[in-house]
Amino acid sequence: MPYVLVLSASGEQGDVLDAMKAGATGYLTKSATREELLAAVERAGRGEPVFTPGLAGLVLGEFRQLASAAPTQDVLTPRETEVLRLVATGRSYRQIADQLVVSHRTVQNHVQNILGKLHLNNRVQLTRYAIEHGLDDLR
Repeated sequence: MPYVLVLSASGEQGDVLDAMKAGATGYLTKSATREELLAAVERAGRGEPVFTPGLAGLVLGEFRQLASAAPTQDVLTPRETEVLRLVATGRSYRQIADQLVVSHRTVQNHVQNILGKLHLNNRVQLTRYAIEHGLDDLR
């Protein structure tokens, strides 16, 4: 799965949200340092959400609004809910696969099914959904 990290001169709310809605994994402004950019590329390459400080709150607020209108997790199987919780804690697909003793591809399939059922587009939105619905911990 390809991941997209946007590097832009604009930190305007509309630009950031448009990029995220289009499926970007992260968004950095050009004010990011070299070290921040290198770390962001590495994290985005693993499918982790990445934002310039200050933009994460903006994106989180928007997706909280979207999540409140999204279907509930009741449509998910118990295994999908478990995978959703693990994704929301920042684990990679490989780490999830190791923990659940399944293949990396099985985890990817579960995530794709979850995204479809919840009408979301990417791991960033999925993580935001999980946080909004209290699924970002492993109670």
